[in-house]
Amino acid sequence: MSTHDDNAPKEAKRRGFLKAGGVAGLAAALGAASGGTQAAAKPSHAPDARDPMAAAEPFFGEHQGGIVTPQQSHAYVATFDLKTEKRDELVQLLRDWTAAAAKLTRGAALEDYGQTGDDAVPADSGEALGIGPAGLTITFGFGPGIFTHEGKDRYGLAARRPAALVDLPRFNGDQLLPEKSGGDLFVQACANDTQVAFHAVRQLAKMGYGILQMRWGQAGFMSSARGQTPRNLMGFKDGTNNPSTQDRSLMNQFVWARDEGSAWMNGGTYTVVRRIRITLEHWDRMERGFQEQVVGRHKLSGAPIGKQHEHDPVDLTATDKDGNPQIPENSHVRLSNAASNNGAQILRRAYSYNDSTNFYIERWPPWRQETEYDAGLLFIAHQRDPRTGFIPINEKLSKLDMMNQFTTHVGSGIFACPPGAREGSFIGAGLFEV
Repeated sequence: MSTHDDNAPKEAKRRGFLKAGGVAGLAAALGAASGGTQAAAKPSHAPDARDPMAAAEPFFGEHQGGIVTPQQSHAYVATFDLKTEKRDELVQLLRDWTAAAAKLTRGAALEDYGQTGDDAVPADSGEALGIGPAGLTITFGFGPGIFTHEGKDRYGLAARRPAALVDLPRFNGDQLLPEKSGGDLFVQACANDTQVAFHAVRQLAKMGYGILQMRWGQAGFMSSARGQTPRNLMGFKDGTNNPSTQDRSLMNQFVWARDEGSAWMNGGTYTVVRRIRITLEHWDRMERGFQEQVVGRHKLSGAPIGKQHEHDPVDLTATDKDGNPQIPENSHVRLSNAASNNGAQILRRAYSYNDSTNFYIERWPPWRQETEYDAGLLFIAHQRDPRTGFIPINEKLSKLDMMNQFTTHVGSGIFACPPGAREGSFIGAGLFEV
């Protein structure tokens, strides 16, 4: 007998249920489950050997930070609605944000506290003083509303909207909340300290007072032993088979925008954000064998069902002793696999979230009405083109994935994240050049 005890088949009645098909919506989100047909390279979230609080990531560069950067332990994501109708005010805001982000990612405050008088309003709220840069990255993106808003071309940018920045369709099972969806401007702050990440977004929001207002914000976290793939709240390793961020050819193929018709986006990426609540109370009552077949991986090792090691290639042709697919037909791994989606891949950079509790009416048996955890996955996916990445993958998952009985998509957004800024310029400058 193998020392790997996850392989024994569990409950024929569960296997029959798996073959029946699901009906609600899930993105290629719980990347723990996502599997490719090849062994994955070193995960992109491998820890830095340096002191994580002293680590500093450059802000200026060819690409924005926080996309292929080794994943930090905390994130704060926010979107904003623009209130100004003046293009010049929007450009100035982006200039100010660029200068501030360059300081914050170095661990610097936005003012010299020793030179500030008691009668002045501080430019920096001060709660991150002395903590260090903590590997902070700040990523900016533009939502569809920056190009047209209620049918109006507010800033003369409508003709420059990239074809790849499409409005996401409504997926089967979506229960999207307006207060958790959309936004004209997207800000993602990731750091090795939760206060540093929140502090960054807080300063940027303050700088936009009168020009914009926050639409929604969400804190996220991930934890793992050093050098290991982190686990999501379902207990499975998350992100095992991401395309390697160390492979430039893969990043150019699947992540960085190049020839999709908008030159100002070359070197940028298209980011899909989904807030996915997980009914943990329901999931926690499921047998481990059933959980593994829903996901398509062994819970302890992270290996594909039937394999021994996390990065073993997924074999979609393998069958069990009864001739049934070893990886169930409606498992998350099979349905999200590149081989099942015409080779499509996306770069997942997800975080768990826990927002205490709330009152819910469940949409799956036993249809309970009770206070439950408001917890789940802040799914973030970067890709070269959502029309060939997230959208077709999620269309399939939303209809067939058996994980849907435990998850509900309650928030959504899509954003064009431009290439990195050059020193002396500002983020998204190419969009505003005539």
